[in-house]
Amino acid sequence: MFSFDLPSKLLNDAVEELAKLPGVGRKTALRLALYLLKQPKEDVERFGNTIVAFRSNIKHCRCCNNLSDEEVCDICSNPRRERSTICVVESIRDVMSIEKTQQYNGLYHVLGGIISPMEGIGPSQLEIELLLERVGKGDVNEVVLALNTTMEGETTCYYIHKKLKDFPVAVTTLARGIGFGDELEYADELTLGRSIKNRQPFQVG
Repeated sequence: MFSFDLPSKLLNDAVEELAKLPGVGRKTALRLALYLLKQPKEDVERFGNTIVAFRSNIKHCRCCNNLSDEEVCDICSNPRRERSTICVVESIRDVMSIEKTQQYNGLYHVLGGIISPMEGIGPSQLEIELLLERVGKGDVNEVVLALNTTMEGETTCYYIHKKLKDFPVAVTTLARGIGFGDELEYADELTLGRSIKNRQPFQVG
């Protein structure tokens, strides 16, 4: 709680909502609310309408589960992408990280998380079945497992590898430029680019 009373319930409500954002404490939320109060009313309305439109209209690509404005995302609909390779990632942030390297020209598959029993996340809560459906169509030659090199990431890779063993596809993973415990989102572009370019067969154990 603040050590002082806010002079307005409306201000307090705005601070309460802003403080729900990750990494935003109550003092920062108060600064943000007061900043918005100083802006022209039409700018704040545009800001609010943009957030509402984003939350209401954003879609998940029906092919890869990436975020998209349309039913199929720009990457999946791009005829210049290499369609025989699918890179499996945890989240949209990982797609953006790999795209920045400009070292990968295939398609993606966004799981929407990783297997984490401690957090109650199992395989059925991830988009693994959709991945198997895509591979089952017979157009895919390689599946790249580009998950964070944490215990949960490795567990997810092992599970997917086991599910793909009956399909005639090569299962590869990032070269070990990415150290164990590292997250793709925070890897520098050069290291990540080399890791995706020099990927190697996935090995169990």
